[in-house]
Formats: sequence, C-alpha cells, structure tokens
Amino acid sequence: MTGSAGFIGGAVARALQAAGHEVVGIDAMIAQAHPAGVRPPHGTRAVDVRDPAALDPVLAGVDVVCHQAAMVGNGVDAQDLPAYASHNDVGTAVLLAAMARTGAARLVLASSMVVYGDGLYRCSRHGVTRPAPRRDADLRASRFDPRCAHCADVVTWTSVPEDAAFDPRSSYAASKVAQEHYTSAWCTLQSGRAVALRYHNVYGPGMPRDTPYAGVAAIFRSALSAGAAPQVFEDGRQTRDFVHVDDVAAANVAAVEAVADHPAGLTPYNICSGHPFTIGEMASVVAEACGGPAPQVTGDYRPADVRHVVADPQAAVRGLGFAAAVAPQPGLREFATAPLRDTGTAVAAETGKPLLGRAD
Repeated sequence: MTGSAGFIGGAVARALQAAGHEVVGIDAMIAQAHPAGVRPPHGTRAVDVRDPAALDPVLAGVDVVCHQAAMVGNGVDAQDLPAYASHNDVGTAVLLAAMARTGAARLVLASSMVVYGDGLYRCSRHGVTRPAPRRDADLRASRFDPRCAHCADVVTWTSVPEDAAFDPRSSYAASKVAQEHYTSAWCTLQSGRAVALRYHNVYGPGMPRDTPYAGVAAIFRSALSAGAAPQVFEDGRQTRDFVHVDDVAAANVAAVEAVADHPAGLTPYNICSGHPFTIGEMASVVAEACGGPAPQVTGDYRPADVRHVVADPQAAVRGLGFAAAVAPQPGLREFATAPLRDTGTAVAAETGKPLLGRAD
C-alpha cells in the first residue's frame, strides 16, 4: 500500500495486518505530513509513487494496491496547484502505469467527499438541485445558506449519493477528481477492478497538528492546545460528516477483501459516519472535552467555501458490508485529548486565524 506511514495510511496498514493481510508499505514522507528527517516506520519503505523504477520491484507479487498516498488538505492558495498535481495526479498515473506493467489488477483508491463541491440541496419548488454560487450581498448580511439556481429561494441540504456530479472547489478536490478519472481509464485499458473510497471529514488519534494542510478538527485542537478559542467561520452551522479514522481503516479492509468481486471498472463509495454534525457542534464538543475556551463564531467567510456536504452511506453498506461504528459525539470527545502527530510545521494560533475556520 502507498502512504502507509501517514495518519490514515498507518491506521489502514495496521488494520490490514490485524485482518491477516501481508502489507508491503511505501511512503514518500512528504513535509506536509512528517517532520523533516524522520525515517519511515518498520515495514514501510521510503519510496515516492512518482518514481517508476522504484515501484516495479515493490509491486511484484502484489494482489491488491491500496493507494493512500496524497498531498492532503485544501491548499493555502493557487501556488499549491503544482504540488497537488505532482503528488496526486502524476503520482497516481505513474502508479497505475506500474500496475499495468506488473500485472496488478485490483485497486482501492483513497478519494474524498471534496469531489462533490457544495453537495446537493432541495428547493421547495424545483426539487433536488445544485445551488447557485453564494451572493456577496447575502454573505455580507450573514445569510450563508445558498439559493436555488432557478428561482433564488433558499435551499436546504440533502444527502449526496455516489452518482452526484463532480464540482471541485480546491486544489485538493481537483486532484481527487483527476485520480478517479485516471483510475477509470486504467480500468478500461486493463480490465481492472477498482473501488474509490470517498472519505468524509476524517479525524482521530495521530492526526497531523499545527499545519495549514490539516483538517478542521486538528486545527481546532491546535488552537485549544495553545490556549486559544477555536475560530469558527460563518455562523457555525455548516454541516459535515465526521468519520473516525478507525472506521476509515475498517472500510479499507472491507474494500480490499471485496474489490475482486466487483465488476471491472471503478465503483465509488461514500465513507462516512452517517451522522450529520455542524462545524460549530464539533468545535464545542472538542473544546468542552479538553477543558478549553469556548469556540468563537466569527461571522468571517470565504465565498468559495462549501456550506454543506453530507453523505448517503447506504451504498457502502450494500457493496462492502461497511457501516461506521464510531458516532461523532464519543469519537470527538476521545479525540479532544488524543495524541496528535507533530509535523514540524507549526502555525501559531495568534497568527493562524485565517486557517482556524477551515470548513473541510
């Protein structure tokens, strides 16, 4: 598997081993996820998926590739685009080409809910629809929920199924869409079988801390560790699905064991808890559990931010036999005091305010 030294990859590797699978792990140990100079853990080789010469011997005799390696987070600005394209797009293309050379014909791909953009909504007049871009006047007036693209009425969120259209809003999202497209092409060319696991907001012990590329849960934890209140953008009512890393690992084990029985081609699954939760609720649970200051709802906003994206988990139940075991309330309370991963890229709470309200 790729990315086996990372936050999610490490959990997946341990879960696969516990299930009796032999894991051949590689990781490029990029700076966004690991402190400089840290060597990969036992059982993981320092290999970059963009290096075709290094991949061929690693893939020899491999039955299923579990591809977790990626540059994560939404990116800070447009200057991150080349890095996402290099690590995620090119890396996946090089890996798929190596799989074709070595005969590996099954893949489990770590994808993300960010491919959906702003999710799906329901209009009282037009039914399920994609929302219109949020208006500057509405945002300035603290009216954050989007409107119908047809009649301009305010719409309410509905859960997103796997056949929803792609709508990437960030560097990371664009790279995840590209990974799925490359995988679909590989499946066609090689008669391959692939499962794409679209993770929703993953959290848990060992999550990277103090980095702009971390998820919102870790960023709030970093603020609380520094004695600062989490800064929640908009009104805190942005809705997400927070899924524990142990559940994500269990989903990967299920996918590795089920992909051979899937039809040729790429089959996507939402990997989520099935329990919608707001950003404000999440911040409050974590702050209370660790005894820190209460979150501050700032009203700040960024026009391109996603307002709501909530998954439909039923396809994974049917296709993989997977259902999350950890509900958000107990999982986030445990996370509030769990150890995090030091990446050596600290962001001071007092200077990192623009990063503390990230919604994904």
